[in-house]
Amino acid sequence: MRYPIETKKTPVTLLAAAIGLALQVTVAAALAQEPASQPAPAATPPDATELDAVQVVGYRASLVKALDLKRDSVGSIDAIVAEDIADFPDQNLAESLQRIPGITITRDSGEGRNISVRGLSGEYTRVRINGMEAIAATGGEGGPNRGRDFDYNVFASELFNSIIVHKTASASLDEGSLGAVVDLNTGNPFGYERGRTFVVSGEGQYNDLTEDAGPRVAALFAYRDPEDVWGVSFSAAYSDSTTKELGQNTVRWERAPVSLAQERFGFRSVRGVNCFANQDDPGCQDMVNSFHPRIPRYGEIEVERERLGLTGSFELRPSDSTRLSFDVLHSKLDAARREKWLEVLFRGNQYGMDVTDYTIDPSTNNVTRMEVDNAWVRSENFEKVWTTEFTQWSANLEQQFTDTLTGHLLMGRSTSKLEFPHEITYMYDNRNYDGFMYDYTDDEKPVIAYNGADVTDPASFQMSEFRDRPSRTEHSFDTISADVEWAFSPSYWLQAGATYRQFSFETWGGIRDSGVCAAGLYDCDPDGDGIADFYGIPATGDLSDIYDFDDETGPGSTTRWVVPDLDAWNDFIGLSGRPMREDQGNVRQVAEKDTAYFVQFNGATELAGRDFRFDLGVRYVETEQSSSGYNSGVYVYVNRPTYSDTLPSANFAWSLTPDLIWRMSAAKVMTRPGLGSLTPGGSVDSFNYRVSYQNPFLDPTRATAFDTALEWYFAPESILSLAVFYKDIDSRPIQTERTGTYASTGLPLSLLVPTSPAEQNPEGRPWTISTVDNGPGGKLKGFELGFQMPLSLIAEGVPVLRNMGVIGNYTWVDSEVDYTFGDEIVTERLFGLSKNSYNFTLFYENDRFDARVSAAYRSDYIDGTSGTGNRFEGYDDTLSIDASMGYKFNERFEVTLEGLNLTDDYQDRWTDITARRRYEYDHTGRVYKVGFRYRF
Repeated sequence: MRYPIETKKTPVTLLAAAIGLALQVTVAAALAQEPASQPAPAATPPDATELDAVQVVGYRASLVKALDLKRDSVGSIDAIVAEDIADFPDQNLAESLQRIPGITITRDSGEGRNISVRGLSGEYTRVRINGMEAIAATGGEGGPNRGRDFDYNVFASELFNSIIVHKTASASLDEGSLGAVVDLNTGNPFGYERGRTFVVSGEGQYNDLTEDAGPRVAALFAYRDPEDVWGVSFSAAYSDSTTKELGQNTVRWERAPVSLAQERFGFRSVRGVNCFANQDDPGCQDMVNSFHPRIPRYGEIEVERERLGLTGSFELRPSDSTRLSFDVLHSKLDAARREKWLEVLFRGNQYGMDVTDYTIDPSTNNVTRMEVDNAWVRSENFEKVWTTEFTQWSANLEQQFTDTLTGHLLMGRSTSKLEFPHEITYMYDNRNYDGFMYDYTDDEKPVIAYNGADVTDPASFQMSEFRDRPSRTEHSFDTISADVEWAFSPSYWLQAGATYRQFSFETWGGIRDSGVCAAGLYDCDPDGDGIADFYGIPATGDLSDIYDFDDETGPGSTTRWVVPDLDAWNDFIGLSGRPMREDQGNVRQVAEKDTAYFVQFNGATELAGRDFRFDLGVRYVETEQSSSGYNSGVYVYVNRPTYSDTLPSANFAWSLTPDLIWRMSAAKVMTRPGLGSLTPGGSVDSFNYRVSYQNPFLDPTRATAFDTALEWYFAPESILSLAVFYKDIDSRPIQTERTGTYASTGLPLSLLVPTSPAEQNPEGRPWTISTVDNGPGGKLKGFELGFQMPLSLIAEGVPVLRNMGVIGNYTWVDSEVDYTFGDEIVTERLFGLSKNSYNFTLFYENDRFDARVSAAYRSDYIDGTSGTGNRFEGYDDTLSIDASMGYKFNERFEVTLEGLNLTDDYQDRWTDITARRRYEYDHTGRVYKVGFRYRF
């Protein structure tokens, strides 16, 4: 039941006027660039009540609807509403979500892919499509999504007409989220006018780095019976685009390794001094104690994406008491990622290289400049292609049995299938290259130069190694849920229901990796003396291409080099016919059966003479979980005992005045363990009583959440809000090492090698067990500020200004959790948490013309613990600025112009939270779009 909120007549207060006057300073510069408008007749200031009569359409109307949804809710929500097909405020769902307070996004090759909500990454957020939980998984940077995160870039935004983000829990809301539940909703026929609706749209997209244009088209057909008995709708969206990332990458920094047993002490020599023989030499000491880039390189990443999305909806209302709907969504994403790099493989190969000169920055302990002979130079060409197919169907029945009793039934299935038919790399090597140098004094645009042998000449290289790693991943949900709602009085009603969800995850990977010599593709020791004379097949022009790096570099850098021709080498070695073995670490399954019951008491009454709404409830959930994976070459199945969670929740919304709402919420929440941590895969050393594995018995991450907010709807279309939130996280997964019994691991005895000591006596001595375990939790706290206002409130008689408005928000969030580095525990924030983020939009709209400029900022965040002596790695702050405008020639035809990433913001990745050594610095260019929309 939805409690009706009466629209109040609100005069413009002095504070509202002051806010608006302050904003005039901000918009003055924008006004100077506005196109000249037609002279407007002089206007007299409106009465306070006349402000409610302002008619809004288009983007402003969608803001009004979103604000109404927020105001009417008992819990804390935010919403985005599209007015029509192809009219979603952004071209990507993730990029639309970043406009909501507390939400930040991560980008993949210039496109929004995942979100974090109030500092919690996508692993802690659940997504529902048309009311049913779903996971959409695709590929990209870092490989396939094999977790619980949701990849928003699988879908065209044109397929959806609203997004609702639930930031607080309630008993009637699906469990599984610490951060938020995000509802994505496709259109339904009763959302359109009676009769036929037919809309088409088209865009051309141009990227200034690729200098390539691609199409984007969408169409909607809907029919709504004039008698409101039935309706049907269909929509389709297609796009094809290419993006490039151009820049430099170090693949982390490291110290030169020492292995006295192998007679290795950092580099072979430094300034002519043999380092193993002279370990106290100052230059040799510098190299083993200071950091240098592991793989310094310039290169290109090109990503092609082709999307096709389809929706269908049928709704039947045979009577006022019965509603039946059936919805289908299908999306297919075909993509390819190609990378070309010229690099030096310092990592692990320093023992064969000679440093002829170098410079160290004492403030960072970095070797910022180095000249090297006998360098291991590599040119690599990489390509992976993948297809994601997401399909969901759902049936929803609502039956009103009596005036006070209503029932709902929802059932359906969703599947996300991701397949990589190939992931190919060919490597050209020159392992004794003289004349290499780098200079990271300017670590954004370093000098990386190959001043010796010609790197455009195939004769300088041998094809030494090839890789192919096909894989597939599938997520699926089967859901059925039912609930009843009993309005036993005008002010109170009771809800109760149950949900059964069956989830499955399966992933498989194969490997065709090999060195050329090991694969027997070339006689690398033609004289038979046992010492290889070659490390690969000599490269030729017929098997090679020349690549030009067309972007800014440090002065003197090498920007042209030879790369392997993938198709030519595939044919030459017969790659597709070569033997493939299973990648056992990526062959695993997880199955879950979740059963939930809830009861919730709702009220809409008065407290101290003011409107007071609430919901009080409890949700009980049982999780039955099983997993399987390879352990020491044996495929292992583990069935863990069923675990349960009791999740009470309470939400209150008290109208302190007709326009000031105080919200309060408290709840127990949980997120099930990450899929990658649940496999029993690992290794058992039954000779030394050691076990290393993931943890199929990992507990959920559980927390207690508290939220409170003040929302002041000081005028129509306006809000000023403050929300404060706090989460006490009970525990979270961490990497641990302990001693215990073999039985405590839950692994079968069949993994113990016959005749080994442990096979003879499994508990003969304590086992050393390294695993992901349930570690200590942490605290998360923060606040959100939100503001929205049309400038007509303070400039009704001022041309241009009266058609403008502003939206802004700011979020601060912080957390403290523990991470383990060897025997040391370090306290830091959660992965994916940006302490500061803000969004700001300035818009203009009249009957014909609309325009808006938006800025989205997030501060730096960590995304991993890193390695090679560095503590943590992450990304520096980002600022994305987008703009759009449209002109309506009439009620049917509109043209649009958009610009995305107008500042061409660079992706700045670092390693080591103290030294901030540059890991990656690249950009994807600006995107411009010209389009139209026509309503028949």
